[in-house]
Amino acid sequence: MFRSLRGRLIVLLVLLVVAAGAAGTLMVGLFRQSATAQVGRAEAEVGRACDAITDAYRFYSSGWQDTPVQLDSDALRHDLTAVVQTALRDRPRIEGGIWQADAGSLAYAFPTYQGSGPKTDVPQAELPRIQAVNQAALANERQASSRYDAPAQVLLLTACPLPGPIPNLTAWAMTRVATFAGDSYRLLMTGLGVLFAAVLAAAALLGRLTMTWSRHVARIESALQTHDIAGLPALPATGERELDRIVMALNDAGQRLAEARRRADELARQVATGERLAAIGRVAAGVAHEIRNPIGAMRLKAENALAGDEARKNAALTMMLAQIERLDALVRRLLSMAEREKLHCAPVALPPFLESCLTPHRELARAKGVTLECVADDAAPNFDAEQMRRALDNLVLNAIAAAPAGSAIAVAARRDGEHLVISVHDEGPGPDAAIREHLFEPFVTGRADGAGLGLSIVREVAATHDGSARLGSCPAGTVFEMVLPWR
Repeated sequence: MFRSLRGRLIVLLVLLVVAAGAAGTLMVGLFRQSATAQVGRAEAEVGRACDAITDAYRFYSSGWQDTPVQLDSDALRHDLTAVVQTALRDRPRIEGGIWQADAGSLAYAFPTYQGSGPKTDVPQAELPRIQAVNQAALANERQASSRYDAPAQVLLLTACPLPGPIPNLTAWAMTRVATFAGDSYRLLMTGLGVLFAAVLAAAALLGRLTMTWSRHVARIESALQTHDIAGLPALPATGERELDRIVMALNDAGQRLAEARRRADELARQVATGERLAAIGRVAAGVAHEIRNPIGAMRLKAENALAGDEARKNAALTMMLAQIERLDALVRRLLSMAEREKLHCAPVALPPFLESCLTPHRELARAKGVTLECVADDAAPNFDAEQMRRALDNLVLNAIAAAPAGSAIAVAARRDGEHLVISVHDEGPGPDAAIREHLFEPFVTGRADGAGLGLSIVREVAATHDGSARLGSCPAGTVFEMVLPWR
């Protein structure tokens, strides 16, 4: 997966999503930490506001020691409101008042209220909470605080007892801290939205890039697979700059390959023509050599016969007829190489066939002190017996000529998988290394008295049977093999 472009793009997309998730989590965490810090500062500020009301009340109440206090007096409520106003006028977003256990709220002020007009009434929704925190301050005779968390804000309340001529009197302060509202929350949501949009855009871009490249690569792969590698097709442009550079390189390589193939075909034709001419030259030289000797002998005999008596003329004519027969045999062997005869395949039992092939040569082998042996599988494959007999005659004659006296020649036929292998093994030294690569070509021979056509006839017979002839390998001696399809 990591070795393909698609896999790497997918991994990049996953990493991008993970990074975006981590960044979003970090942003939310930082916002929460910021909100917590704001709440902490607001709690401290509310406590100081309550202390400020206490100090202002202590200053205003110092002149009330000998004056009777009436809780329902408008003048008292006005003075207490002035106390709260003075204490909270420099404390933004903090409201507060003075509370009496029996009479309830005696004063309320919100000097920094940013509404359309001054706010003079205690918030009715928070009235039970205000009463509760004031009762807690009176009960404990010290400052008391309360916190109420809502989905979008945190409500902070603080109350503290007020010493003086009025019994059960407390001061309280209150503020609200926006947690998921306000400018900070909107900024957070804007950042998260931008981040989410960027991730979506990147995912869409990477997905489109992956699909586009995969489609173009599949198209190029299909075009290359449906054409011969020797003739690369002209690939169309994809519109992707980097990929088009590869396409241009492939098109250029295809053109160079086509030109190279054209040149190679031309050179191959020239080489084939040269090899054909060379083969014709070797055949012509061999034929000229084979014809020249009998002609020379016949000319000499004819010249001697013209100067001699009748007996010498008859002997010359007999010798000339023998040389003409030799030339005729040479021509027949050349024709047998040039024209492939039609196969007449039939089931042939291997043991008696090999024995019949060796019988005509046993007298010649005995005269040279060589024994002939045959080993064959008990099977009857299909082949042309006459053509195969002609090929074996050449192999056996070559083996008799090469085998040393007192040795044995082994002719074998066996099945090897889907092939029939016919071999002739002798204990001679084998052909010279200089001619091994050209053994089966016409007129290639290592013997002075040989015409060099026997092995070429063996090769042609094997090729007619869709097989091949070869010089095999053996621990000692020489072995020639014909490998034919098993029919």
